[in-house]
Amino acid sequence: MGERIAFVGAGAVGGYAGGHLARAGHDVTLIDPWPEHVAAIKSRGLHLGGTQGEHDVKVKALHIADVQSLGGTLIDIAFICMKLYDTEWATALITPYLAPGGIVVTMQNGLVEEQVARIAGWGRTLGCIASTISVEAVAPGRIVRTQLPGGDAYTVFRVGELNGLVTSRAQRVAELLRAVDSARVTDNLWGERWSKLTANTMTTGLCGASGLDLNQVVEYAPARRLQIRLAAEAIRIGKVSGYKLESIRGFGADKWLAAEAGDAASLAGIEQGMLDGLRRRPEGGRSGTAQDIAKGRRTEVDFMNGYVAVKGEKLGVPAPTHAAVAALVRRVERSELAPVRENLLTL
Repeated sequence: MGERIAFVGAGAVGGYAGGHLARAGHDVTLIDPWPEHVAAIKSRGLHLGGTQGEHDVKVKALHIADVQSLGGTLIDIAFICMKLYDTEWATALITPYLAPGGIVVTMQNGLVEEQVARIAGWGRTLGCIASTISVEAVAPGRIVRTQLPGGDAYTVFRVGELNGLVTSRAQRVAELLRAVDSARVTDNLWGERWSKLTANTMTTGLCGASGLDLNQVVEYAPARRLQIRLAAEAIRIGKVSGYKLESIRGFGADKWLAAEAGDAASLAGIEQGMLDGLRRRPEGGRSGTAQDIAKGRRTEVDFMNGYVAVKGEKLGVPAPTHAAVAALVRRVERSELAPVRENLLTL
């Protein structure tokens, strides 16, 4: 259909998805605040590596300071792929360049759709969950995926309208994203969002605080038990919030609650399932929080574990483990603690 597509944020997820869309022949512009990354893409293209093969892709790239050069090139679909604390300004940056009928699609962790809709408009905002994709920008112009593709076994991208309707534009976005990996439309965006947030908060903070990669944090038994506690706390908050929770890491919400409550069969099944899941990630890979700490950047912990803890407090559903993880990550972020495995024992 010749849509003009922009990715505001061309790091790990945005660069990977945008690069594969460009590789499939779509009109894509990557927009990013990392000067060296933009320069590398302009000079030699974007290299996509890892579990979907090695590909060099020629794709347009702009630094955020040069967005004004879009001029009359109006954007039909703008994906927001920035850090959660950059959501509002990134949305404000691209909204003036939307075509009539143009839309903004959130492709981030957390529940950010309301922030985006307040700026771009409720009728112009869609959500998109990118689940179990595990990508990292390892160098300027180079992005690597460590997770095996979902394909027919697992749907990676779930696109949804804020009101739960299944629309032609949501179906079109899902169709486009199938150039990257499996995608479908969901009529349960908020339930999908909270389920994904639950899954993210089980690992990202623990990895950041401990220095463990995404495989090691499952292999280490104390970390597995912490993940089960984190899942149960977030699930209880999700239920009180009225969200229709989806499967989390292959198990229903009640199974996680039973495991955390000490049901032996549920606990054994959950732990074995977590270990079995390692086969889909040949290389460990680093969580987003661990990547940020390694690069000396601000983490998203206040929008992840910290967000769950604050929401739980407001609802009268305590999430002490989430609060403790957030506090621990902040100390590591401030260099008060080194990211070592022993940190997890304090939890």
